[in-house]
Amino acid sequence: LTGKEALTHFPSLGAPGGSGPGKGHVKQCELLQLSRRQKRLCRREPGLAETLRDAIRLGILECQFQFRSERWNCSLEGRPSLLKRGFKETAFLYAVSSAALTHSLARACSAGRMERCTCDDSPGLENRKAWQWGVCGDNLKYSTKFLKKFLGQKRIGKDLRAKVDIHNTNVGIKAVKNGLKTTCKCHGVSGSCAVRTCWKQLSPFHEIGRLLKLRYDDAVKVFSTSNDAVGHSELAGPHRHGHWAKQPALPRPTDLVYVEDSPSFCRPSKYSLGTAGRTCSREGNCDSMCCGRGYNTQSRLVTFSCHCQVQWCCYVECQQCMQEEVVYSCKQ
Repeated sequence: LTGKEALTHFPSLGAPGGSGPGKGHVKQCELLQLSRRQKRLCRREPGLAETLRDAIRLGILECQFQFRSERWNCSLEGRPSLLKRGFKETAFLYAVSSAALTHSLARACSAGRMERCTCDDSPGLENRKAWQWGVCGDNLKYSTKFLKKFLGQKRIGKDLRAKVDIHNTNVGIKAVKNGLKTTCKCHGVSGSCAVRTCWKQLSPFHEIGRLLKLRYDDAVKVFSTSNDAVGHSELAGPHRHGHWAKQPALPRPTDLVYVEDSPSFCRPSKYSLGTAGRTCSREGNCDSMCCGRGYNTQSRLVTFSCHCQVQWCCYVECQQCMQEEVVYSCKQ
C-alpha cells in the first residue's frame, strides 16, 4: 500500500487496536509495514495510522468486489509474490491502493480525524458557509499533496518496474480526482435557490473502483525507450489504431500499464490458490473460471424472510420461507 508493497496483508487488519489518547497512534504506526521515513511521518500525524488502516480495508474490499467473478479474485494469498512481478493485476493493486489512500485521507480531513488538515478550502466556494450548515468539503488538495510526500514520488527510479509502479500509482490518484464533484445545497424560502452553498465532494469509492476495473481491462503493455529530446528513458507501448508516427505510442496518464503477461490463475501457484471449488454462474463465467475442467452442480435449501408486514406501531413481522438453490462450483 505504501508504493512498495501495495495492499499487503498488514498485521491485525480490521482491528482498530490501540487508538487511545496520548501516544496510542505511535504504537499503531509501528504495527504497519512502513519504511523508516514513512513511520516518522506517521508518528508526526495523529490520526494517520487509523486512516491508513481504513484505506487498506477500503482497497482490499473494493478489489475483491471488482474481481469477484474473475479467475484472480484479489485474495490475500499469493499477493507478496504477485507484487514482485509486472502483471496487469499488479498494476491494478497499485492503482486501487493509491486511490484508497487518497480517498481515505481526504475524507479523514473533512471528518476532523486529522490534526493538520480540515475541510476543503478551494477558492470560489462558500466553504465557511458550508461548514455553518453542517457540511464539510472533502480536502483532496491536502490529500494528494501529503500522499506524494508520503510515497516519496520525487525519488523516481530509473528502471522500468519503478516507472511502471509510479505510473499506476498516479492513475489511482487521478481516478479519485476525476470523481470530485461540486455539491450544492439550497437554503431559500420554500426550497428555492435564492441562497445556495457549494462544496467539494468525492464520488463513492465503488465508482472509482469500477473505473479502475475498466482501466485494467484495457491495460497497455509497455517497454522502456530512450527519448533523446529530454535525455532519459520513458514508457512506450504499441502503436495505437491509426497512429501515423513511426515512434511507439506513449501510454496516456489514465492508462494502467504492465510489463509481462499474467499467468492463467487456473491452478494453485505462488500467485493464487487457483479456481478449484470457486462458485460460478453457469450462464456467465463457469467456462472461463473453471478453465475447461468443468463444474459440479449442487442443490441446497436456503431460508429467507418473506411475507413481511409492518405491525403497529413500530416493528416488522416476517415469515421464514425456504427455496431450493442450485450452486455451481469449479472441479479440481
